Amino acid sequence: MKVILIDDEKAMHLIMKKMLAKISDIKVMGAFLDTKTATSYLNDHEVDLIFVDINMPRESGLEFAEGLRKQGKLTRIVFITSHVEYALLAFDVFAFDYMVKPVKQDRLLQTVHRALAESRSKLPEEEVVATIEAQAVEFNALGRIEIHSDHGTKTKWKSSKSIELFAYLLVQQGRLVSRTRLIEDIFGNMPQKNAEVYLNTTVYQLRKLLNGYGLKKVLHTYNNYYALNLSDITVDFIRFEEGCRRLSVIQSGADIEQALLIEQMYVGDLFGEYGYTWSLSEVERLSLMYNALNQRLCNALLEAKDTSNAIRLLKKLLHRNELHEESLILLIRALSMQNKKEALIKHYEQYTAHLLQEIGASPSPELAALYAQLLSETQ
Repeated sequence: MKVILIDDEKAMHLIMKKMLAKISDIKVMGAFLDTKTATSYLNDHEVDLIFVDINMPRESGLEFAEGLRKQGKLTRIVFITSHVEYALLAFDVFAFDYMVKPVKQDRLLQTVHRALAESRSKLPEEEVVATIEAQAVEFNALGRIEIHSDHGTKTKWKSSKSIELFAYLLVQQGRLVSRTRLIEDIFGNMPQKNAEVYLNTTVYQLRKLLNGYGLKKVLHTYNNYYALNLSDITVDFIRFEEGCRRLSVIQSGADIEQALLIEQMYVGDLFGEYGYTWSLSEVERLSLMYNALNQRLCNALLEAKDTSNAIRLLKKLLHRNELHEESLILLIRALSMQNKKEALIKHYEQYTAHLLQEIGASPSPELAALYAQLLSETQ
């Protein structure tokens, strides 16, 4: 592991070099008295771990770290300082660790071993790409957020914000989004300065994740705008929406088969448990689209006398919205067709109880009349 030291005291260089020399697999590549010289070195060299003092003349260790993060670099940074009060600020710039002077050998050993363990647990990027490059990849956002490959590789998100950035750009479906808008919608609860750093880091994390699937050019950057290039990638909610539009009318047996396949794609609302404020309108739009498709499909199934499939789907609709009268009407008709009188009574009474409890109302006269009619016709 390649290491550099940044401290304005030469004595600390000697102490740290001596301590690090006792740890195997560590190579000190340089020791710098100021961050400017260290930054020049890092422009041309890659290192794995940086030990930096926080309190230094001209540019502090925190400002140095912030500069690296703005460049999108996630090099591990360990702060060394005499001042405990800087700890929280250190982690604002994604510090790997924070050690208080005087540094002890066992504490240093613990930090270095953790960094070594992280490095060894990761395949080289070229090897990851070579392994996954030939895989078919899908982006799934209905009921979850994941990148699915045909080898079953599980998505290993680096942070909650990298998930949110992916989701945000996915909804835009290839449209460019400005940095200003991303900061406002995703990092709006942070000070502007911190938000800029977090966005850069999050973009870097997402880009690296996509590279691991062989999707090097999918995250597109143009000046201060970002987008996902989805031209060659299957996205579940886009396929679902296209299917719904294609099946605006369901008549033939082939239409029913296609509609059943499209319905199965909707395994949950957009982004599942991730309730992003900025996505609520899109979640609602797709939910209404699913409900409408299911209604059309159930009508077609009842016309085709396929009451079993119709009942299964209508129960799903009522589970999503137990007060949806149109779904109940179709359900009690299907149950009547199967002569399931007890089930007919049960579902109607459940609906009536929910209606009274939620809004203090009774079923409409039309529904009550239909229920009475079906009850008399059902054996």
